[in-house]
Amino acid sequence: MKRAGCLLFAAVPVLVTATVYFFTPDTESDGSEGRPSASQSSGRAAEDAVIADLPPGLAAPEKKELANKLVTSAENSTLKWREQYGYIEDIGDGQGYTAGIVGFCTGTHDLLVLVERYTKAHPDNGLARYLPALRKVDGTDSHEGLDPGFTAAWKKEAEVRAFQEAQNAERDRVYFEPAVRLAKLDGLGTLGQFIYYDAMVMHGPGTGATGFYGLRERAVSEADTPAQGGKEKPYLDIFLDIRRDAMKSRKHHRDTSRIDTAQRRFLYDGNLDLDTPLEWSMYGETFRVPK
Repeated sequence: MKRAGCLLFAAVPVLVTATVYFFTPDTESDGSEGRPSASQSSGRAAEDAVIADLPPGLAAPEKKELANKLVTSAENSTLKWREQYGYIEDIGDGQGYTAGIVGFCTGTHDLLVLVERYTKAHPDNGLARYLPALRKVDGTDSHEGLDPGFTAAWKKEAEVRAFQEAQNAERDRVYFEPAVRLAKLDGLGTLGQFIYYDAMVMHGPGTGATGFYGLRERAVSEADTPAQGGKEKPYLDIFLDIRRDAMKSRKHHRDTSRIDTAQRRFLYDGNLDLDTPLEWSMYGETFRVPK
């Protein structure tokens, strides 16, 4: 399902990327978060003013619901994303256990952060006892200290409303909000915002060659964004080309249905507002969302 690249920030040439990335605070192992500098805060305020004048786009409730269905059709082959809080398995992609509504992974830090933040608010939860093991396996595909009880504990905790809300909040904080924000600053409409979001979920917020920010920087090097005076469709086409190549380079991501028979189809149909009714194919299965 994911996660390419790492969660460490490397120098990138486009200021807007750096600003958005730094304002997606990464939680340290003790639960603390980094704080933005004064210059970053100033840049954030300027961007806030720009975004405040824009339509809600993918952040509108009905569009966000659609986005979650689209992502879940790719991640779990269903539109019922709210039934995925308790999902957990090792899919053999080298990222350890993949779990929850956007595929948080024990090997890619985001699952650890989720459990740390949840435990800070709810110390007596059923996953807290696994925190030492989660910290130990972070960055690996190991199950050491997690088996045999972690998967059962995850499924049980996923029945708790507070943990469901924690998954929603972490999805929004790490993936949805940064992706939609940057897409808006790049001048992209609702479809473009979704394309960024899906890429963020699958590839992770990394600046390496196959992380989301790395993919976006490569696209910007080849075509101007609408905010830079470019055309939206050609820019998104190039972004999807670059993302598709990144997926093909990894053996567990080589099925590119989410691009070929979904996002690219919407783009070529001219559905830049991601309007319903919507129909797409994922791994040979057809999904539909009515108007």
